[in-house]
Amino acid sequence: MVGVSNKILITGGAGYIGSVLVGQILNMGISVRIIDNLMFGDRGVKPYYENRLFELLNGDICNSSDVNNALKDIDTVIHLAAIVGDPACRKYPEMAKKVNKIGSELLYQSAFNHGVKRFVFVSTCSNYGKMAVPDGFVDETCDLNPISLYAELKVDFEQFLLANKHDDISPVILRFSTAYGLSPRPRFDLTVNEFTKELLLGRKLDIYGEQFWRPYCHTTDLAKSIISAVEADKSKVAYQAFNVGNIKENYRKKDIVDLILNKLPQMKNNIRYVKKEEDPRDYRVNFDKIKSVLDYDTSITVSEGIDEIINAINNKVIENPDDPSLKNI
Repeated sequence: MVGVSNKILITGGAGYIGSVLVGQILNMGISVRIIDNLMFGDRGVKPYYENRLFELLNGDICNSSDVNNALKDIDTVIHLAAIVGDPACRKYPEMAKKVNKIGSELLYQSAFNHGVKRFVFVSTCSNYGKMAVPDGFVDETCDLNPISLYAELKVDFEQFLLANKHDDISPVILRFSTAYGLSPRPRFDLTVNEFTKELLLGRKLDIYGEQFWRPYCHTTDLAKSIISAVEADKSKVAYQAFNVGNIKENYRKKDIVDLILNKLPQMKNNIRYVKKEEDPRDYRVNFDKIKSVLDYDTSITVSEGIDEIINAINNKVIENPDDPSLKNI
């Protein structure tokens, strides 16, 4: 990797995206240290225990001693650790504030003190909230309109990074699309994965607010965007925000269901649409900036991701997709 050390620190590296990213970086022959409190167990990192380039610290980003130990000999930090998603932040608001705001600020200040050169923060396109123009697209020049605690905390930390500029460290903000797809630590509380699982298992599915837009991106492509941000020249990324995804992969919930029914047509009578005229979030996202600046593009479509989930469940790659540990709440 250009301009980085031989060891990268990933916070939350045992999670849904982190465990995919760990594998990608290890495959490049680069050492990875993760700090994770393992609140969802160590399933995501078990595949890497025998790799000599992998190191796990079972620790908390809100604990200064743990953070300082994690940052030893590190040039690059990828910050994924968080209470993730609207439902989890709504259920655990105080923990969300502690981890997503206080812990993140502690981590960044400590990273600066340790001489870290590149700090990649994984944020969310949920920060855009609701489009001002119903038929338009939002990009990085648009105002942020967080309408959930999860997005508010992400925006707060983005603003913290941008307000504390130093020549010696280069923060990069990546606003992720809604994730889907497989991972060493799978999740089935996300739209594409959950809808596919429920219909494949022959269950009834109620869809609320089927007309509202979101962008979607596969775990593999989300992890790949982080590597692009790490490898890029400082002049291209320092104190910059990038939406991560593909403009063709903006979908309404009804579009997602239609893609699933293309593969499972026998389930069409299991769908019930529940009219919901107001949805706090409704946004279609433009991704031109990351494509032009970082030469980044996605490689997997939602349709292909649906096939992946169907095959994984049918072939018992995931033995129990209803396992409660495969959800964030």
